[in-house]
Amino acid sequence: MAPIDPHSFTDATHPLTSHISLSFYFDFSTSTIFSSALLTLCAPHTGDLLLDTRSLTIKSVIDPINNTKLPFSLSSDVDPIKGQHLTVSLTNHSKILITFVTSPSSSALQWLTPPQTFNKKFPFVYTQCQSIHARSIFPCQDTPASRVRYNAKLNIPHQLSAVMSARHVERRAPLAGSDSGFACDESLWCAEGRVVEEFTMEQPIPPYLFAFAVGEIAYREVGPRTKVFAEAVPAVLDAAAKEFAGTEDMIRVGEKLFGDYDWERFDLLVLPPSFPYGGMENPRMVFLTPTVIKGDASGAQVVAHELAHSWTGNLITNKTNDHFWLNEGFTTYAERRIVEAVQGEDIAALNIGIGWKGLVDEMERFKDNMEFTKLLTNQEGVDPDDVYSQVPYEKGFQFLWRIERQIGRPAFDEFLKKYIAAFKFQSIDTYMFLDFLKSNVPGIEKDIDLKMWTEGTGIPSDAMEPVSNIYTKIVSLSNEFKQGRMPSEEEVASWHGQEWELYLENLPKSVEPSQVTALDYRYRLSESKDYEVKVAFLQLAIGSRCSEYYNIVEKTLKEVGRMKYLRPLYTSLVQGNVKKEEEKIFAQRVFSEARETYHPIAQGVVESILSKHL
Repeated sequence: MAPIDPHSFTDATHPLTSHISLSFYFDFSTSTIFSSALLTLCAPHTGDLLLDTRSLTIKSVIDPINNTKLPFSLSSDVDPIKGQHLTVSLTNHSKILITFVTSPSSSALQWLTPPQTFNKKFPFVYTQCQSIHARSIFPCQDTPASRVRYNAKLNIPHQLSAVMSARHVERRAPLAGSDSGFACDESLWCAEGRVVEEFTMEQPIPPYLFAFAVGEIAYREVGPRTKVFAEAVPAVLDAAAKEFAGTEDMIRVGEKLFGDYDWERFDLLVLPPSFPYGGMENPRMVFLTPTVIKGDASGAQVVAHELAHSWTGNLITNKTNDHFWLNEGFTTYAERRIVEAVQGEDIAALNIGIGWKGLVDEMERFKDNMEFTKLLTNQEGVDPDDVYSQVPYEKGFQFLWRIERQIGRPAFDEFLKKYIAAFKFQSIDTYMFLDFLKSNVPGIEKDIDLKMWTEGTGIPSDAMEPVSNIYTKIVSLSNEFKQGRMPSEEEVASWHGQEWELYLENLPKSVEPSQVTALDYRYRLSESKDYEVKVAFLQLAIGSRCSEYYNIVEKTLKEVGRMKYLRPLYTSLVQGNVKKEEEKIFAQRVFSEARETYHPIAQGVVESILSKHL
């Protein structure tokens, strides 16, 4: 076996899948999907073909040409990271049809009962496939080295609707005959009260960008290429439409910087609060946490990041998670260029400053395992969800910013456009990027230590904090707080969430409890509607042993499932040398009560934090 990816069973000597046709019958009563997948390989193959699966029940594997069964086996051993490999024996086959059923414990899916939704009338289900969770929805070569086109038929209750990271073809009644793709019995597929939503993705994407959501979903138009979708609650839809009203301006800026937008639509789906990330860059249909709706359009910066992925990440993709910085470093750089053009240099500088502090904090987090402070990592035997961090984002950004400073912005902009055009719809690795850089910017390796930047640990000495008056002023005020001086109301009069976030992030991890309560008494930070501010303040309260805020900590941990907030709050409660028995008991209790409201990926991350410290 010649592995192509440390997180996949895919064999480098096997042909990759070029197209998948999917049929899904959603059974909300059992939280399962009766399914079929018709896989088309890029070349006929004789011998074993290995596919990734996790928690799938495989019913049959069929040759769709002559409708005969093909021999297959599912590995008896379950790899804790990769799952199980499905082995299918082929004889000059280029197509196989697999029928299977998902599990209620699928790591990609969160099934919400009606009480967990806004309107509390209908259930809701959504996906999160990054990094290696597509395999828990359908058997596939679940590696970003593989890029596939797909079409899908989703059979759902007629009261619900579906969205996907694909072009919507039609909504129609189920048809008798081959419409089900053998996913389930025809009587089930064509039962009364069911509809089929059909989609197609005509551009090749890595499996982690496969996405759908099914529920009581409505939308608002916010631009010529953008609708905002959410649960059918007017207040949520109106707030989202207002927050993201400037999306078309950002798309146009992106096109000026990076070339044509190749995905036709840039729609947004605001998910329930349990969504584990800020945003997920699914092509044509970005998924967002409702915590980015802040009422001041600053949440649009998350949209800028996901938009930037349309060029860096979706058009050009890291070949494996070892090279994740190629997705996220480039996208963080691109996001800040879009934000600078739309919202101004000061806001972009605040963004860079918050990112810099995050990068410094990650050095402390990984002090005992500096491998994960590199850009090019070795993740063999490592769950990518466990080592997800700001390093690929912020150190990757710093590397590209360093190149920009060396050759100048106009030259770097030309380089970026060339890079995107050269590798469009391809999956690449760090070495391919460096070779392209050296051939297009002759002598760059003499001016910048490229090996140290990509393979070295820690923060390179030629990385840089942002230079801006507002950034310097806020950091200075944070330093003054250490001496007991609180900022005056005049000094913070123009501050929004980002300014407060930067201020709080630069305070010590713990201060006198009286300082925490005084700061909150004056500025009501624990009541902030901006979760970045609230969580940064609550971390300070936990670090300072201000137990009077633990009821707000508990409420926060129970109302959102975004890992950006769960990870620091749970870690603050259980980590450290001081005796924290009460906090540990508190953290365990809260998690046991909130666990079922979290997405499976978030459940795993919190369990990992608690097991490390308890």
